[in-house]
Amino acid sequence: MSLEDKAKAAAKNIEGKAQEAMGNVTGDPGDKMEGKAKQTEAAARNAKEDVKDAAKDVVDRA
Repeated sequence: MSLEDKAKAAAKNIEGKAQEAMGNVTGDPGDKMEGKAKQTEAAARNAKEDVKDAAKDVVDRA
């Protein structure tokens, strides 16, 4: 996983956590859902990059 991709995923996760927290404070269910969605997107980005890294490792070993 490139450093840039890691940074983007981390930023998206932090953004999602902040938005979810704001939704909890204000009682806005929309903000809560959007925040959780952003966190899920960040997790998906990390999973995608992990798969790419694993595939690269397999190719490099062959």
